[in-house]
Amino acid sequence: EQRRAADIIRLLTLYRPLLDAFIIDFFTEGLWAQLPPAWQPALASATPLQLARLLGGRGGPGAAWPLSLLAFAAAARALAFPRGCPGESPHPPCQSSRLHPLLRRHIKPKKQHEVRRLGKVEQGDAVGSQGIPPIPADFVSPHQGHLSRFLAFGLGLSVTAVESDGRLTSLAERFDQELLRELGKKRGPGHEGQPRRCPNAPRRPPRPLTPQAPQHVAGRLDPAAPWGEFLLPPDPPGPSPAARNPLGGPGGSEDGGQVLVTGLHACGDLSPALLRHFARSTNVAAVASVGCCYMKLSTAPQPPGCPPGYPRSASVASLPGHQLSYRAREAACHALEEYEGRLRGDSAHLRAHCYRAVLESLICAADPSKRHLGLQPGRKAHTLSFPQYAHLGLPLAGLDPAGVPLDSGAVGAMLEQQHKVVAFCTLGQLLAPAVETLVLLDRLLYLREQGLHCALVPLFNPRFSPRNLVLVAARTPLDTVLAGLDKDSEDRDSSKDMDSSEDEDPG
Repeated sequence: EQRRAADIIRLLTLYRPLLDAFIIDFFTEGLWAQLPPAWQPALASATPLQLARLLGGRGGPGAAWPLSLLAFAAAARALAFPRGCPGESPHPPCQSSRLHPLLRRHIKPKKQHEVRRLGKVEQGDAVGSQGIPPIPADFVSPHQGHLSRFLAFGLGLSVTAVESDGRLTSLAERFDQELLRELGKKRGPGHEGQPRRCPNAPRRPPRPLTPQAPQHVAGRLDPAAPWGEFLLPPDPPGPSPAARNPLGGPGGSEDGGQVLVTGLHACGDLSPALLRHFARSTNVAAVASVGCCYMKLSTAPQPPGCPPGYPRSASVASLPGHQLSYRAREAACHALEEYEGRLRGDSAHLRAHCYRAVLESLICAADPSKRHLGLQPGRKAHTLSFPQYAHLGLPLAGLDPAGVPLDSGAVGAMLEQQHKVVAFCTLGQLLAPAVETLVLLDRLLYLREQGLHCALVPLFNPRFSPRNLVLVAARTPLDTVLAGLDKDSEDRDSSKDMDSSEDEDPG
């Protein structure tokens, strides 16, 4: 693990200009000319399918590409953690037959997949640790309590869910009460309003629900405080109960037992904070952490005595060149499998980056002070012509489209370089999994330095849940938990149709 971290840093150091580049600066900073000269002709003539093969490593690029480019791609793929999971389906799931219909409410298939798979870890940890009641820090934003609801009602575990926004805590409690009312009616899984299921889904009956709601607490986790005092007031303050330690004392649960802490896509510094509390308190028996939003990680010391979110381990912190820029950490959040799919299908989505880069060139020419604004002309912007796109985007930058030429020869010349923009994006996508691996390796090594048992598991299907690597750690060996996951087959509810009328949280 230490060797892999060192090798990743060496690779990122060699290609740091590529990693730190913002694609919107493709024209304003001449990014294409910064590529190795030997790479430029091959990439300029590459088809989207050839780029997909380079990205996925499945089949050759179909041309005599420079060996240095092929070696770069091979090294990036070899150093990244494998992202496949057991029973992986090539298609997104539809409604999961493994979840009780009442637990599918308000949850789209992606979240159903994540909740059920992570629940398998919780169940394994509870069994392996003699019935430890988990306390999930379900900080998904917006927090609607999907994971905590499944653990409490679906698995019958004692659950306390912590959310930083009191308004969202109230929403989760409302969903809990809806479920309790339905259970009170004693209506089975076939009642009216049951979410539709895939026709090919297995007909194994879901586990009956337990009328045991989770406890919800509004508050923020303080990584520097002792375990018994880890909660800060919610932000913003709300009408929810005053923040307090839900464990009822200096450590452990209210009945004096141990706890298991979970974070499903815990954003930024929240994941490292959960690991720090786990390492410092023997009352926390185990942790299951799924990270997210690496660009929000702190990289400088925080409160007194509290290390930054990255690097967390002494092993990585001691390596020269371990620093990761905001752009590099943002790249680690990319959905590589989704981009590969767009390349293979030559999707219209591929023009989005070129459109944005051309728009950035126009903005900088009109007013250089407005560069790098977070403009979002719309999710369907790639379906527009560029003049339509610019008419939406320029006002967001405070510019009048009437004063900016949109049909000039210079604009046309930039739009004709879309294939180069796509090729440049592909190179960044190649490095993204290696960056994420370095961040997760840092957390793994941190726990190993504390003498703890830990493993990284590709738990979710990366085709529709890109942040799919789960860090599982405990004070006892993990054999029981990992063996259970190996035997678990993924929901076979495979369908190309992900449409659902239910609400979803985007975490």
